[in-house]
Amino acid sequence: MAEIVSTKRDVSALRGESKVSRIPIKVVPTEPKRKPDWIRSKVPSNPEVSRLKTLLREHQLHTICEEAACPNLGECFTQGTATFLIMGQICTRRCPFCDVAHGKPDPLDQNEPAHLAKTIAAMKLKHVVVTSVDRDDLRDGGAAHFRECIKEIRTQSPNTNIEVLVPDFRGRMNVALEVLAECPPDIFNHNLESIPRLYKAVRPGSDYQWSLDLIKKFQAQHPNVPTKSGLMLGLGETIDEIKQVMQDLRDHDCQMLTLGQYLQPSRHHLAVERFVTPAEFDDLAVVAKGMGFEHVASGPMVRSSYHADLQAEGKHVS
Repeated sequence: MAEIVSTKRDVSALRGESKVSRIPIKVVPTEPKRKPDWIRSKVPSNPEVSRLKTLLREHQLHTICEEAACPNLGECFTQGTATFLIMGQICTRRCPFCDVAHGKPDPLDQNEPAHLAKTIAAMKLKHVVVTSVDRDDLRDGGAAHFRECIKEIRTQSPNTNIEVLVPDFRGRMNVALEVLAECPPDIFNHNLESIPRLYKAVRPGSDYQWSLDLIKKFQAQHPNVPTKSGLMLGLGETIDEIKQVMQDLRDHDCQMLTLGQYLQPSRHHLAVERFVTPAEFDDLAVVAKGMGFEHVASGPMVRSSYHADLQAEGKHVS
């Protein structure tokens, strides 16, 4: 699913080597490995891709998937689907797997919720995912901005299904959950990304148990709203460690799961340790279903918001 971000600021100097220079684990620049035959992306040359890009430019929006070289850009743009990134394109975290820029974010655009809702209405989307950068500079971590976006979308597109992919609201969980309770989404998604052993290297500044607790507390407050999480594979985790994280998610009432292959954005990002085979993804999907996940999307090209509309309908995605 195409991820969209409104932007006017040049952030090229806030990526790459400068972004990861101060994280706890030193990232040694490594050229990305050659991808196996089962990892292939479509070239975004379809006329629908051009049409969607034109529409987004008219609404002063840009795609983060273009900047991050998402492998699903061509497929998602062709289908006219979208995931919107709110609160700017500058993140307060330095996660070395992610190509989003790090630095001091711009002030929130108070017109963004209405602008976002207008764009969604114009695109006539049935299912949208709203995600954001981490905003540790805000007292509520950005929860109120999520709430206002949900409100505006429901006002202008009452039949649109709204999924939010939220940050961890580090140090602000209770406040954030109180704010979101005023206007909860249709699906609540928060990605664990990796196994606890690798958190210091993969998610510096984040806490594994904190993220699990966020999912569990939201589900307790909103038992009728499905909860969802996702993992990237290929960063050095073992199959047993993946299964343990899956069980931890179930123990914390997570109902939907995505599993996908990590791909290195540049030589300055974490290296791929191995490419997980399609058969292994299939096996993990079977295990996850056996654990009680209501829906599992597991495959090399799967991303958290990839075919999120189909995931929400319980259809197979791989």
